[in-house]
Amino acid sequence: MTADRRADNSAMTLDDRSREVFRAIVESYLESGEPLGSRNLSRLLPMSLSPASVRNVMSDLEELGLIYAPHVSAGRLPTEIGLRFFVDAYMQVGDLAESERSEIERHMKSVDRGQPVDGLLNEASQMLSGMSRGAGLVMTSKSNTVLKHVEFIRLEPTKALAVLVGEHNEVENRIIDLPAGTTSSQLTAASNFLNAHLNGQTLPELKTVLGLLKDEVRHELDQLSQDLVGRGLAVWSGSSEEGKPGRLIVRGRANLLEGVADAADIDRLRMLFDDLEKKESLIELISLAESGSGVRIFIGSENKLFSLSGSSLVVAPYRDSDNQVVGAVGVIGPTRLNYARVVPMVDYTAHLLSRMSRSR
Repeated sequence: MTADRRADNSAMTLDDRSREVFRAIVESYLESGEPLGSRNLSRLLPMSLSPASVRNVMSDLEELGLIYAPHVSAGRLPTEIGLRFFVDAYMQVGDLAESERSEIERHMKSVDRGQPVDGLLNEASQMLSGMSRGAGLVMTSKSNTVLKHVEFIRLEPTKALAVLVGEHNEVENRIIDLPAGTTSSQLTAASNFLNAHLNGQTLPELKTVLGLLKDEVRHELDQLSQDLVGRGLAVWSGSSEEGKPGRLIVRGRANLLEGVADAADIDRLRMLFDDLEKKESLIELISLAESGSGVRIFIGSENKLFSLSGSSLVVAPYRDSDNQVVGAVGVIGPTRLNYARVVPMVDYTAHLLSRMSRSR
């Protein structure tokens, strides 16, 4: 029987003293990060057990794959399987303290209502980092910024800068390849045509409008200008290889390095953040959030992104006015993260972010 299977059956097989020993080891780890030995553990238990009896129980828990000894003659630590079992079987998630709820609201409402949603996302990430002492993470799967202006600027004969300006003066630039023989007048014609049909629309809405105006597009633009419009829309919407499916905001990375002295552990954390910046990782995290209706917890190697760094992720989706998932908010921390406190924190932030995003 595998360790995973043994752990799955643990709730049915642990007796009272095994449960108390296991809980004491996990709770000590979550508080201090240090192994707990049999002598100290025997003093923490609500029942009278000698150190020798505690060691026997520890041996049984090791056999189940719930704890391990990091060094010979050391105390015991929970395995990732043990942490998962503890979270699923024993952890009680309460509501946020009123002071914490007020702090979250204060941070989020400090962002001026007239500012773009990006301001909310940055504040949410920074706030979660500060409150959890981990790294605050916010992901967006798409951007529905209302457009104000678009322009194509030639950089060289075969490349141009495609510039998109949002209603709050957010600017996004992408380099696109130009069709062979494109002239400056065709760049201007493509820009003017797009600007003439904006009318305060989002990018998806603009693409829909232009799709309905095929005859008008053919009438007003020559073939090269039509191609240029199509390339610009493709790059902006992220359907080209250069485009990204969304954005990733991470604040508080330095928190994860606190207390980490081993160079190999530091390198693993750096690799984690490098992986997070990749498009594939962003898509995967958004998918993880979408696949659950509420907060999800990923401990260590349960998700391949965190298998090397030994980190955990607590993540929840947030939604738009149509109740569609448009992103996710969460906290990255060590596996000894205070899950019982962070879970309601992430959950409340996700609900508040959904509500505030809809009103903008």
